[in-house]
Amino acid sequence: MKNYQRSSALFAAAQQVIPGGVNSPVRAFKSVGGDPIFVKQAKGAYLYDEDGNRLIDYINSWGPMVLGHAYEPVVDAVIEKTKLGTSFGMPTEIETTIAELAVAMVPNIDKIRFVNSGTEACMSAVRLARGFTGKDKIIKFAGCYHGHSDAFLIQAGSGAVTFGHPNSPGVTAGTAKDTLLARYNDLDSVREIIAANTGEIACVIIEPVAGNMGCIPPRTGFLEGLRELCDTHKILLIFDEVMTGFRLAAGGVQELLGIRADIVTFGKVIGGGLPVGAFAARNEIMEYLAPLGPVYQAGTLSGNPLAMAAGLAMLTELHNKPEIFKSLEEKTKYLHQGIATTLEKHGVIHTINRLGSMISVHFAPDAVVDFESSAQGNNETFKKFFHGMLAQGIYIAPSAFETWFITDALTYADLDETIAAVNVVAQTL
Repeated sequence: MKNYQRSSALFAAAQQVIPGGVNSPVRAFKSVGGDPIFVKQAKGAYLYDEDGNRLIDYINSWGPMVLGHAYEPVVDAVIEKTKLGTSFGMPTEIETTIAELAVAMVPNIDKIRFVNSGTEACMSAVRLARGFTGKDKIIKFAGCYHGHSDAFLIQAGSGAVTFGHPNSPGVTAGTAKDTLLARYNDLDSVREIIAANTGEIACVIIEPVAGNMGCIPPRTGFLEGLRELCDTHKILLIFDEVMTGFRLAAGGVQELLGIRADIVTFGKVIGGGLPVGAFAARNEIMEYLAPLGPVYQAGTLSGNPLAMAAGLAMLTELHNKPEIFKSLEEKTKYLHQGIATTLEKHGVIHTINRLGSMISVHFAPDAVVDFESSAQGNNETFKKFFHGMLAQGIYIAPSAFETWFITDALTYADLDETIAAVNVVAQTL
């Protein structure tokens, strides 16, 4: 049994000066119980906590550590750039260099604007879509998370065509009324909303592969149908690729599945682990953005040289080593097969979703295709599974509604260790 006394003491101290003791809610372990783990350092596929435990990591800073923690080219790039100054509030050459590389890697984009987070990228993308189309309403999907901007914190009403209502205090009803909620993987729900709001919808924003209700891939034809609906009704299609961009393929889901988005947002991998977001589109859309056009967006630390250096080093590695994506997919498939075989052996009810290097284990009897079916999972079983895996030295997301992220730094020995841990834990479920 691992000892987490120091983490518990640090959490108690943090709660005195930080709301809930954390700076992002899922870290507080509210959905699984117990005290969160405080990490001291990380390298490759491993976390090392304040109590000296080594943990195999399956969240990888929620996605960006495609090549592992403290990846030397990224670390070296940041160190060297730091020596020249940390922030200027002025243009730097490296911003153009990473922009050129990103535009070359991703289909259907001509220009890209760097910001500081995925939330900021999605918020800005929606503002740009509204400014470009001259329309106010947006469609999002239940269970898809696009950051904590007011327009995205909307919960379903009584039906697919009902105006949303805010599910966080501080979000006004006025903001909520312009966000319409559809069901993921359900084109009919989108059609109903469009029919009820003819000529009023600026954009549809979606995680093309959902990661915030567990990993949920799109059904065959869903994204294609969404593209067709948007074209027919002159609605912009926004792909939130904060999780999937530069992870599932060099060009993200657009490349992987061959679906064209009008605007695409990025985060995580594009910053190499530093706080970076971005949004991108074709010229005619991006030229509506200040200072070229009337849609305002700004940020003092946008394009920060340290963040740009980390992101450039990461994208350069992925661009130059395309075999990484195949390696990631093969490791994820191996893990999937091992976990599935083990849980089946012990009679544990489950379903596993996977695409590329994203995977999630749902303790649900039926296929998980949207938020409603994801919510049917047995959360008590997940809690036992989470803490059991933690006791075995395996760190997975402390929520049943989060995907796992695979890093190429994982060895097959690490994967076998993980599957062996599942075998131990499954006997207690």
